Amino acid sequence: MPSDIPPGLRQLISQARTKWANTGAERPPFAESPRPDQESVWDYPRPPVVVGDLRTVVVGDPADPVASTTSALRVLETASPPTFYIPAADIDFEKVAVVAGSSLCEWKGSARYWALTDDTTATVGWDYPDPFPEFEILRGHLAFYPGRVHCVVDGEVVRPQAGGFYGGWVTNEIVGPHKGEPGTQGW
Repeated sequence: MPSDIPPGLRQLISQARTKWANTGAERPPFAESPRPDQESVWDYPRPPVVVGDLRTVVVGDPADPVASTTSALRVLETASPPTFYIPAADIDFEKVAVVAGSSLCEWKGSARYWALTDDTTATVGWDYPDPFPEFEILRGHLAFYPGRVHCVVDGEVVRPQAGGFYGGWVTNEIVGPHKGEPGTQGW
């Protein structure tokens, strides 16, 4: 965590980081068991990790995408489906624009939001323009909400993580249950 964070905010971030009981070290009894070709969100760590993903990821209309890459990053965090981050070089910035609003992730830092330029009232993505040092790798990458814009991974249409706020990408390789579903507030 950067040293220039005000003490009150530093304390809130520290409290948020320590409140999680599930850290990926052990699957809870209610977790689904993955097949060999699947991943359990309960095996992902907390704090989260970032891993590269070379599959073809397309955001928006496949015939005229907002983004298309084979160089995505996936953030893996206990209880959540992966979030895919697309490098800026693979995004058509004529189709997206920064909009008002922000939020704070206790791990990654302060996020800003993006919308499609033809409808700036609907947020479709976010980025971390000045991430915490542990997540510097996310600088210059945007994530998209699959419930708000069409997202595809290697030909499979992505289903959105439940709950509206979260941006996890649910594909057939992911088993849960995952955060955002009813009764998951404490995860």
